[in-house]
Amino acid sequence: MPVRVMLVAPAVNEGLRQARFGGDSPLDQVGQQQARAAAAGLPPSTMQTSSPSLRCRQTATVLGMDARSLTELDDLDVGRWHGRSLEEVTESEPQAVATWLSDPDAAPHGGESLTRLVGRVGAWLNDRADGTERVLAVAEPAVIRAALVHALGLPPQVFWRLDVRPLSLTEITGRAGRWNLHCGRPLTPVAATTGP
Repeated sequence: MPVRVMLVAPAVNEGLRQARFGGDSPLDQVGQQQARAAAAGLPPSTMQTSSPSLRCRQTATVLGMDARSLTELDDLDVGRWHGRSLEEVTESEPQAVATWLSDPDAAPHGGESLTRLVGRVGAWLNDRADGTERVLAVAEPAVIRAALVHALGLPPQVFWRLDVRPLSLTEITGRAGRWNLHCGRPLTPVAATTGP
C-alpha cells in the first residue's frame, strides 16, 4: 500500500486577506467557522501534523486533529519582508520583487529561496516515501506548492502558478519516490445542483 500524504491549507485569517508575508496571525471568526464546518470532511489518517504557524496549528485544532507541528513544514522564510504586504514590498522594492518572482534561486529579502523551500519540503516528503502512512498535515500554501513542485518534478517557476485555496485538500500518493497527484478538493461538501 503506498503512502498517502494529505495536505490541508489553513483557514482564512486577516494576514491572508491582506496578502501579508508570514501571515502568522490567529484565525478570525470566519476562518474558525469554516474550519468547524470542514472538520467532517477530513479523511482518515495514521499521522497528523501541521506547519508551526499559528494559523495552521489553530486550523488543525478546530478541525479536531491531534497534530504535532514540524519545522520541516514551516512557511517560506521571507526575511525582512515578514509581516509586510505584497503591495507594500512591491512599492518599496519593485526590482527585488521582480527578481524574486522570476528567479527561484533568489532571496532578495534575505530569507529562503524557492529552490531551498522545495528542497526542504521535498526531503520531508521523500522521508515518507517508503512507508505506508496516511499523513494528514495542515500546511501553509507555500509548503503545499513546494510539495507539488517536488513530487511532480516540475520546474520551480511553476510554483507561482499553483493556487492553493483555504481549507482545500491536496493528496499525493507514492511508493519509492514516485508520486501521483490527486487534485485538491474542498473539505466542505459542495451542494449538488439540479438542472432547470
